Order: sequence, then structure tokens, then C-alpha cells
Amino acid sequence: MLDEEYSNYWETVIDTMMDGLMVVDPEGVIISINKAMEIITGYSKDELVGQSCSILDCDACFGTRAEGHDKYCALFKEGHVSRRKCMLRKKDGKPLHVNKNAAILKDSDGRVIGGVETLTDLTEVVSKERVICRLRRELSGEDGFHGILGKSSVMRQVFDLISSAAQSAAPVVIYGESGTGKELVAAAIHKLGPRGGAPFIKVNCAALSESLLESELFGHVKGAFTGADRSRVGRFEAANGGDIFLDEIGDLPLSTQVKLLRVLQEKEIEKVGDHRPIAIDVRILAATNKDLHKLMEEGSFREDLYYRIGVIPIYLPPVRERREDIPLLVETFINRIRLKTDKPITGMSKEALDLLFHYDWPGNVRELINVIEYSFVLCHQGEIMPNHLPNRVTGKQPRMAQKGRAAKRQTEDEERKRLLEALEATGGNQSKAAEILGISRVTLWKRLKTYDIQVDRKISS
Repeated sequence: MLDEEYSNYWETVIDTMMDGLMVVDPEGVIISINKAMEIITGYSKDELVGQSCSILDCDACFGTRAEGHDKYCALFKEGHVSRRKCMLRKKDGKPLHVNKNAAILKDSDGRVIGGVETLTDLTEVVSKERVICRLRRELSGEDGFHGILGKSSVMRQVFDLISSAAQSAAPVVIYGESGTGKELVAAAIHKLGPRGGAPFIKVNCAALSESLLESELFGHVKGAFTGADRSRVGRFEAANGGDIFLDEIGDLPLSTQVKLLRVLQEKEIEKVGDHRPIAIDVRILAATNKDLHKLMEEGSFREDLYYRIGVIPIYLPPVRERREDIPLLVETFINRIRLKTDKPITGMSKEALDLLFHYDWPGNVRELINVIEYSFVLCHQGEIMPNHLPNRVTGKQPRMAQKGRAAKRQTEDEERKRLLEALEATGGNQSKAAEILGISRVTLWKRLKTYDIQVDRKISS
């Protein structure tokens, strides 16, 4: 009776294991398995017990037999197997990557009577390793160039120009529409150039007012203006010996343009509130989504500064002019977001990809990323389908434009569902949910109030 209780006890322990467990005899016939083994292989206990272990198609066993050994498993050759990565074949034919540990079983006389194996399912680990390898390939330049993705001929020309510009000391202006990756180009030039180990300082010229911009660029001394209770080092001084990236340089006020021209000519700056020059050695990398030549003709951009900073112009093509890169961009961003969200999304259907291919992408790569993030909210597993894409991409008119109360009600239900899904995906974080939906946080708040959705880090409908 006691032996029977112990037997039931150990059977319960074995069946609660997360790893698969299998016992075989010396001839490789399966004697017993646990429930985890059924789950990870797809075979039932009745289908495995009594069968040769070769039914699992283990690649490590094939290697042992190929070497001329008469046993089915390396276990009976070596006496044990420790942390060996193997690939089995599941019942449905799909590969099963496992980590195998095994040991032989002997009787009281020391004779081998069988073997026991534990198998840890590595399917998710292998899948993530592949994504990581893919991302490493992107960064190494196989499908792009220092984080800039593209295999089209026009992008290859851009990569060649970046490499050449990096070895020069001349100023560079990067032209491109919003979302094309101008900052990535500037970072690549800095990294590849002789100043790669020196500072790389970034300034958005459109994000600061005229009064703040001058202090931000050149610094100020204590008492230079109201609130200047201490001296401040400017961005140019901080970038000394390296590169400074002036984004949206087309928005630079004329008064600041004059001072920037002096920096280029004299290689020195003056802090606000001080007249003592400070010598600097900084290379200027600028970027704009505007036509500087047109601004110069209109009188809002100085001609002398235009020719000073535009020694090496680099033009980044919009996505609509390199559509052959869209499949690569889509695959890359799906891999990145899947790794971040851990969602079982395998890719994008041909129908959805065709819609992306024929869309004009006014927001370029940045908009493409947002579209895929949106799709991840609506798609729960498998392939991203056309119905997971925003209306602007599919060409569908918003439901609100349809007439009738039924259509309006359907629209409201769909919008309410999208709100709930976005909040669920972000764990109730309203800022992140608004970003996914492409609306402001205030707009999101108003819609939540309209649909009476309460958010307190737990979504309640």
C-alpha cells in the first residue's frame, strides 16, 4: 500500500513538470512519458509508448547512427547527455527545438536497463534569437547602412555619398521630407568620420524660440538676462572637437543665421552677455525638409550662409520613390515590434502588403512604423490583414461619412473597440495609447469621456 502511494506521488510530481520527460529501454523503445511531453510534441501517450524513439526524428540521434553506432541515442554511447540542443519533429511535422538532458538507468547489478530524458522546449527562444540575428544583420549593413534601411539603387547611392562625406571636414546639408531619417544620416556621418569618438550634439532649431535658441547654441554668462543665475555652456562649445547636428535649419531666425555664419568663418563663438570669443573646432551637419534655395530667394535664408553650409548636399528620397524597399521595411519593423510586444504575429499578408505598396506615405518611414504599430493593436496573432490597417492606407472612407443611424452606431462601436484595444495593449497608459492611435492625449481623454470608458491602469468597459 505504501509503495502504491509513493508511486502515485511520483507520478503526480512528474506530470506537473514543465519539461517533457521520456523513459526508453536499451533498444530505444519508449516506455513512459509525462503530460508535458504530450503537449510539446503533439503526440498522445498512447501514440508514443511502445514506439521507437526514432518517431521523434531527433537530429542528434541521426548523427550517432551515422557514426555507425547500433544504439538509437547518444545517451547509450556516452552514458549521459547534458544541455545538448537538438531538433525533433512534432506530430504535425513542424520542427521542435529542445534542450536535452539525459542519463542511463542501471539495475542493482550495474546493467543498463534504459534511459531517461528531459526536454526543454526552446521554440520561443529560437524564434527570438532569429529576430535578434536579423536585427544584427540590419545594423551590420547587410540590409542597410548603420541603421538606415534600404536595398534599392537610390539608397545605395545615398550610402556611398554618406561614406564619402564622412571623410571630409566640409559642412553637410541633409535634405528630405519629414520622417525620411535625416538624423540617422547625420549620426552615420559622425560615426564613420574621424570625429566619431568625439561629441555628437543635436539641436532642433524649430523647437526653440529665437531668444532661447541663441543661448542654447552659444551659451550665456551669469546675469546675461533675467533668470540667468549661472553661466551655461552652449551646444557649440559642448560639441568642440566633434560634430553638431542642426535639425530644421530652415527655421533658423535671420539674427541667429548671422551669428552662425561667424562661427563658420571665424571658428569662434561668443556667449550671450559676453564679448570674449571662444575658439571652437566643430563640424556642422544640418538638415531640413524645406527648399533652402527657395528660402534664400525669398529673403528668409541668408545667401552667404546657404553656400557656407551646403558644401555637401545629401538628398534622402521619400518612401514613394523607393517602393521596392517597402517589403524590407515592413519585415524589419514587424520583427522589432514583435520582439518588444511578444505578440505571435508571423508577418503581413500579400493583400495588406499590396495596399502599403500603393500608398503614397506622406509621413515616410516614420508613418510606416506607426501603421505597423497600429496593426499590432488590432491583430492578435498570425498575419496582419487589410482590415488591421488604418483607413487612410486601405482607402476606405471613415464610417462616420456614411448616412444612417445604423452606420453611425457601427462606427461608434468600432471606435470604442479601438480605444479599448489600445488601452489594453499599453496596460492603461493613456499617453502611449494616444500615440498608437495617432491622436493627442487630450483627444483621447475626450473620446474616453464620450464612451464612458474608465481608466485606472485597469480597463473597464
